[in-house]
Amino acid sequence: MSAPTPTDPGPQFQELYFPNDVFSHAELQSMAFDGVLQPLYGESFTAPGVSATPRLRARAAGLVVPENIRRKVVAGRMTAAWIFGCGTVPERLSLLVDAKHRVSSLRSTRGCILHEVRLGPMDVVSIGGLLVTSPLRTAVDVALHVEAERAVPALRALLDKTELGIRLRLLVLAVEATPRVPHKKAALAKLALLSTCAA
Repeated sequence: MSAPTPTDPGPQFQELYFPNDVFSHAELQSMAFDGVLQPLYGESFTAPGVSATPRLRARAAGLVVPENIRRKVVAGRMTAAWIFGCGTVPERLSLLVDAKHRVSSLRSTRGCILHEVRLGPMDVVSIGGLLVTSPLRTAVDVALHVEAERAVPALRALLDKTELGIRLRLLVLAVEATPRVPHKKAALAKLALLSTCAA
C-alpha cells in the first residue's frame, strides 16, 4: 500500500462517513440499520466503537453548513456545547455571525439558527475545520441564552471537563462583565445553582 500523497485526505475518511461519490445517504442509512455504521449528526456516520471527539463532531456539523459561508459563521451556544461533548445533539445548528460582518445572505441557511453577536479575538477557536466559540464563551452564551432546564446540565458538564479550563468563579466573572443584557440576572441564577450543587 502506497503512502498517502500530500493531497490525500488521509485517515479522516475512515472516521467519518457522509454522502459522496462512494456512498449515497441511502446506502449509509442502510449500513447504519445493519449496525455497520452509527449515526453521528445530520447525514454523517462513524464506525461502531469510534469515539466521537470534538473534532469529529465539528466536522459532522460543518458538513451541514454550506461551504460558501463556513468561514463566516461560528458554531455557538448549545451546538458548541455538543461539539465539546457537553450537550445533547442539536436539532438545528446554532451559528453566530459577527455583527460587523452583517451577512444578510446567511438568513436562508437551512438546518441552522443564526444569531448576530459581537465576537472578540479570544472567543473563537477552530476545530475540525469549523469555527467554534471557545469553551469560556460557549459557557457564557449558554448561561445567558439557554433555558435553565438545558443550560444547567450543559454548564455542569463544561465545568467538569477540566481540559476545557473553565472554573465557576471565572465563568461568574465573565457573565458579570458582559454589557447590560436582558438575561444576565437569570444567567447568574443558573450559575448560583451550580455553586449550590458544588458546595
